[in-house]
Amino acid sequence: MTTISLKFDFANGHRLGPGKADLLAQVRAHGSIAAAGRAMGMSYRRAWLLVDQMNQMFVEPVVMTQLGGRGGGSAQLTPFGETVLNRYRALQAKTAAAVAADLAALEAALRAPEP
Repeated sequence: MTTISLKFDFANGHRLGPGKADLLAQVRAHGSIAAAGRAMGMSYRRAWLLVDQMNQMFVEPVVMTQLGGRGGGSAQLTPFGETVLNRYRALQAKTAAAVAADLAALEAALRAPEP
């Protein structure tokens, strides 16, 4: 199955692509930056740095964190973070729909893999 990767390189130098969108989805699912990073096979530090980049890139934060105590910290998407993730997913769906016919034509013209 062919997949389409959608990445935005904004004029101010910031980037948003499938990895950051998936990280937001994992933070939403797990309620933790550390658990989101583990689910994606990345270190806590890498996940935290990506979340921090996203929080800095927009006028509003996308993830809100709460410092840990006995049970550890937590993280959740802000309402704006939900909007960012939903818009990104909508753009993915619209892009896939817009290129489906051309992509199918290209796939039909591919050589079969070597045995």
